[in-house]
Parts: sequence; structure tokens; C-alpha cells
Amino acid sequence: MTTRIAIIGAGPCGLAQLRAFQSAAAQGAEIPELVCYEKQSDWGGMWNYTWRTGLDEHGEPVHGSMYRYLWSNGPKECLEFADYTFDEHFGRPMGSYPPREVLWDYIKGRVEKAGVRKYIQFNTAVRNVTYDEAIGKFNVTVHSYDRDLTSTEQFDYVVVASGHFSTPNVPYFEGFERFAGRVLHAHDFRDALEFKGKDVLVVGASYSAEDIGSQCYKYGARSITSCYRNEPMGYKWPENWEEKPLLQSVSGNTAYFADGSSKHVDAIILCTGYKHHFPFLIEELRLKTDNRLWPLNLYKGIFWEDNPKLIYLGMQDQWYSFNMFDAQAWYARDVILGRIALPDDAHMHAEDLAWRQEEETLENAQQMFEFQGEYIRQLIEATDYPSFNISEVNRTFLEWKHDKYEDIMGYRNKCHRSLMTGTLATPHHTNWLEALDDSLEAYLAETPQAGIKAVG
Repeated sequence: MTTRIAIIGAGPCGLAQLRAFQSAAAQGAEIPELVCYEKQSDWGGMWNYTWRTGLDEHGEPVHGSMYRYLWSNGPKECLEFADYTFDEHFGRPMGSYPPREVLWDYIKGRVEKAGVRKYIQFNTAVRNVTYDEAIGKFNVTVHSYDRDLTSTEQFDYVVVASGHFSTPNVPYFEGFERFAGRVLHAHDFRDALEFKGKDVLVVGASYSAEDIGSQCYKYGARSITSCYRNEPMGYKWPENWEEKPLLQSVSGNTAYFADGSSKHVDAIILCTGYKHHFPFLIEELRLKTDNRLWPLNLYKGIFWEDNPKLIYLGMQDQWYSFNMFDAQAWYARDVILGRIALPDDAHMHAEDLAWRQEEETLENAQQMFEFQGEYIRQLIEATDYPSFNISEVNRTFLEWKHDKYEDIMGYRNKCHRSLMTGTLATPHHTNWLEALDDSLEAYLAETPQAGIKAVG
């Protein structure tokens, strides 16, 4: 009987799993039957931008947290696929920090070349996943919006590739219900132009706070204030950006902070992270974790220890991204194909705890991305995924961190070298602060597009 695999989500993780199996098939291997369920109408996950917030056209919670004008906040050289390079896709060098539409085009290029779209059922939401111990199979219930039909099928393996940047963590601060401006979570942020000429408060001190605040600055916000729980981000901010201790309360249009200061604000953007949320999984299959480099109960960061036929991809806090998803997908594929044998429960649990104990010793960013790089290296060594120089990726991460502290509004103008091809990125035709058109067409043009002017 043919082995069947359900893959939940056709974002970068789900597409990595499809590509892994297609790669094996291209080399003559017999692969299982693959069924990928994607609730959106196209692939790409977060990178498939939608203007919608709240509920989508089917009444489902909007998956995407992507916003207009997003440019990569890390070098593309640190996320490049080892089996499909930027040079191959675009046919020429380009900048190190491309905008969202360019990265989406790159992601799509690999899976279009691989021909895996045939495995995906779009506009199909997964409702429930259970496991039948008696027959050793999963029951997966889905709803197809195209057919308005709910159905259940059986699978031998389930791959959870739905990501963990969709369900916002929304804190409450005293006075929100009476605030005279707008309160929104980063999940619902779409267009920085909405905040042109306004005093914006950004709650949080991580990547989304840094980038959304930078977007608002770039597109003409009057002032940006960011507040932190533990430590400020500490970059050399523009004159109209200041950092404060955590927000305590709001009254009217006034925000009050932990240091006793206050400030007028027109809008509050909560950059307060996301929850690992899997409402389609029954309790005994559900991963419960905060966002960290090593979630517990996943052997190799992939296999649910209580039932290793349940596979989670991309559930870690991410320094590495696309190439980490590949490393996990190739390893999961080889376990399913019988090329790698899983150890007994005790061994899996002991190794899981050993990784967690090491994670708890990490003290700075460099140790964190080196930890994740070593994890990826070990996965790749066990499979036929093309090897790449992880120490050089780590070095590029270190350069990136340095560049940000030198010039937070200009680090995207720096160029890095591909760790796959050796090609040096070329400077973009327009500095990031002046590049106000984030379209694929404008980015790939040889010169700035006519009619695009800086926000005054």
C-alpha cells in the first residue's frame, strides 16, 4: 500500500518538503503520495502578500503578517537555497537586501522548476488532525472552499508546515479601550503611508519593532517612539526616533512609560510577537512552546517525540530560514524513505534535552546563530542536500550585525558575497531610504523608475 503524507501549508517550509521529495524522485527514488493543503489561493506563505487583515474572503483568520514595502532585513546570502541560487533565478547579480516581491519570485522559481504545484490543494483549510493508534494512521479533516466540501482522509505521516508568525501575541495596557488613536498588532500592519505625519509608538524591541518603525520613518511619520521591556535596541536612530522603557498606560492621546515620562502618540503598533498556534491539532499532537531556538519535544527539532510520524518544520526562532527549512525537510524525507533510522524514545529525549541545555548557555547573538548553524550542519551531513559553508554564513551574519549598529537606516545598502556561487552582490540603483517603490519591476530595473519621489 502506498505511503501517504499530508503537508499542512505551502509556504517556505511546505514547499521545502515538496522539493525534497521531488529531488529524490528526480534521482530515481520511489516517493510517497504527497498531498499539500494550503488555505490561501497561492503558494508562498508569508511572502504571498495580502491586503486583507482580520478575516480572509472565506472567514478564516488572515494568515499573512506581510506588509507593503518590506525589504529583507537580513542578507539574502544567509537564506539562499543551496540547490537553487539567486544567480540561477535572476541571471545576474543584485543587491543583498531585496524587497518582498523579489524574494517571493525567488521562492516560486525553485518550486516552479521542480513542478510540485500538482501536489497542492489550494483554498483548502485543515480543520482537524487525529491519530488512530489501532491502524497507525492520521485522520486529516479539511474544508475545500472551491468545492464547499468538508472531507476526511487517512495519512501515514503529517508534516506541520504552517509556520508560527500568524497568531499575534496581543498584550493589554491600561487605557487601550479609551485611546484616541489606533491600536494594532504588527500582524495587521500593511502600509507605512497610513502613519505619514503621525506620532507613532512601537511597542517591542525585536526585528518587527525595528523594521516597522523604520518603515514609518522612511514613509514620513512625524516621530517614532519605541519602548522595551528589558533592553533598548540601541541603534543610532534618526533625530525623531527615541527609545523608552515599557509602556504603562495611555489616556487620550498620551502614552505613559515606566520611567515616568509621557508622550503624545497618534497610533500604537504592537510588535509583541506571535504564538505557536495549531487549532487543527488535538491536544496530544500539539507543540506548545514560546519562540526559542530549541523547542522541546521535537527530536532533531523536527519529529514529535510522542509520535515521530508527526513532523514539524520551521518551529524554531530563526536566524537561518529558507536553508534551515531545507535541511529539516531533507532529513524528514530520508527518515520517511527509510534512509535514516530514528533511535528509541529514550535516546531521542536525551538528545532533545542536551540541545536545550546547550541553548540555555547562549549569551549573545553570535553564539545563537552559531548554535543554529551547527544544528543545520548536522542535518545536512546526514542527507544529500548540497553542503555549504556555514561558518561563512555565520561570518556574514556577524558583518550584518555590525553594519546595523553602524548605520541602522543604511545597512541595506551594503553588499555581501554569495556563499553558494561566490558572486558579490551589486549595489542597488537607489539607497534604501530613497527607494519608495518595492515592486519587482522597479527593483530589477537598471536605473530608478521615473516618477518615484522621496517622501518629504
